[in-house]
Amino acid sequence: MPAAMLPYACVLVLLGARTAEVAGMARGGHLPWEPSCQQPLPHTALLPPRLEGPWVSTGCEVRPGPEFLTRFYTFSATRLFRAYQFYYWDPSCRQPALSLLIKGSLRLRRASWVTRGATEADYRLHKVGVVFHSRRALLRVTGRLDRSAGRACARQLPPARAWLPGALYELLSARAGRDCMAALGFTMHELSLVRVQRRLQPQPRAGPQLVEELYLGDIHTDRAERRHYRPTGYQRPLQSALHHARPCPACVLIARSDEHHPPVLPPRPALPLRLRGRWVSPSCEVRPAVLFLTRLFTFHGHNRSWEGYYHHFSDPACQQPTFTVYAAGRYTRGTPSAKVRGGTDLVFQVTRAHVTPMDQVTTAMLNFSEPSSCGGPGAWSLGTERDVTATNGCLPLGIRLPHVEYELFKMEQDPLGQSLLFIGQRPTDGSSPDTPEKRPTSYQAPLVLCDGVAPDFSRPQPHRPLLQKPLGGGGPCPQGVPLHSLLLVVGLAFLQWL
Repeated sequence: MPAAMLPYACVLVLLGARTAEVAGMARGGHLPWEPSCQQPLPHTALLPPRLEGPWVSTGCEVRPGPEFLTRFYTFSATRLFRAYQFYYWDPSCRQPALSLLIKGSLRLRRASWVTRGATEADYRLHKVGVVFHSRRALLRVTGRLDRSAGRACARQLPPARAWLPGALYELLSARAGRDCMAALGFTMHELSLVRVQRRLQPQPRAGPQLVEELYLGDIHTDRAERRHYRPTGYQRPLQSALHHARPCPACVLIARSDEHHPPVLPPRPALPLRLRGRWVSPSCEVRPAVLFLTRLFTFHGHNRSWEGYYHHFSDPACQQPTFTVYAAGRYTRGTPSAKVRGGTDLVFQVTRAHVTPMDQVTTAMLNFSEPSSCGGPGAWSLGTERDVTATNGCLPLGIRLPHVEYELFKMEQDPLGQSLLFIGQRPTDGSSPDTPEKRPTSYQAPLVLCDGVAPDFSRPQPHRPLLQKPLGGGGPCPQGVPLHSLLLVVGLAFLQWL
């Protein structure tokens, strides 16, 4: 159960159970810094979203393509915005290629009917300018314009021999009626879907810190579809430059940058991809079209086997479960990616799957489906897991077995020393990367390492329920809730009034 849903009496009981630990902190000690492997930590969505102020990337971002970039957006109370997008040659964002300066206006409309918890918005671009940081970047952009219907736009840019470092060249002007962005395949449709949330982020050897995050619409994985695509999911969030996590060296550098001085992020040690242990979603994830879910994977490096739980929900806080999928199989030895520097290509096989309906709607749907399409004869019941391997998956839920996926992985360490695992972004059209040509070129939200030792699954393991037994026979109070989750419960209660 998410900590945000704990009854008040449960909070008191659990706080009482932690009295000795709190006393230890008062004497100068601190609690172990270890992410929870249960439910994601709670957060508070701000509705309507308050956008005023500066927002920055927390690190080097990877968009489908791949494109490596950082972002710095500032919104004013007058609905005007100024956005910087800094593009790089490398996945560490240390070799700037070009900078875009984007000015326009944004008007929030209404709560999204498609993506719960999001707000729809209209935007208008007033001006877009580009600064090239090398002749190579200029040649790449003019070459793209020459290959499209943008030859007239290409003439707006100087020949390579006349390139001037630091010169700003105009690509779009609403007043002059000039727009070369379509020829480049560029849009700002990410501004059409907005979500702002506030959360308390645990810190090692310190109290939780208030963080504000801005989620903007996702970027279509197929470049040809981006001009027409309207987002239903999100990109990696920006953080408020006023309320960002610390330490965050990238946040400080990006907030001090402009189109003439792109940020050069500090070097980060390359981590070898060693798949072992348990990895979990640190927050509720959103997929296009629209899925809310959390993931928990266990990797066994000694025999290159894996298993994972996909917990699906009907709400953006991941508190209303709909169904859970357990999947397992094997994966190949990784090879360095030829397309995405810093990434590793793998092939995953999915050979087993179990399904657990968690609400009445999903249970009814499965009972009305053809038995041979999902689980075989017998009625489905709420909260009861069934093996769907013998029916080659579960057609009503889009699960096919056996199944192969061509994957992209990357491992990093955040400024706090926490290990992060990035897995390839799923195709926006809902299909699967089941051919080498559909292998991802960007990443989903990262998973965090729960522990470094994987349990022994060489023997069949019983699938335990997600919730522990209630305390004292009363309400659903899960055992062993981490203290930092309890602090978040109390903190978020106060945040509701801010």
